[in-house]
Amino acid sequence: VVAFVTFLCFVASRSGGAYTALALMETVITALFFLLYLLKLDKKLRWLFWPLADIFNSVIAALFLLIVCLFAVIIKTNNGTLAGGVFGLVLLVLCVVDAVLLFQKISLGAPRGRNTPAK
Repeated sequence: VVAFVTFLCFVASRSGGAYTALALMETVITALFFLLYLLKLDKKLRWLFWPLADIFNSVIAALFLLIVCLFAVIIKTNNGTLAGGVFGLVLLVLCVVDAVLLFQKISLGAPRGRNTPAK
């Protein structure tokens, strides 16, 4: 939701392509990961360790958001760009929190696919 609000702020302010493209890209990727987990496709597509891919996405997005949103806040062409930059920085914090929580949750040495202990 925050990524979509960031995208809307950048579109409404008629900001440059990098601002809008990054916000749209993060919205789409987040929606795809949400659908992947919602439809339990991560259990069917076991050839990729999806939580690690999600961590990688969050870290890369956080790096891009740091650069682009800091430029948006510093330059602040108009109020929409400033609002998009602020929402982007909130999204940056959420991406870092997501990466940290997922990293703490996964165990790389344990067998995959079973969440409950065997009886």
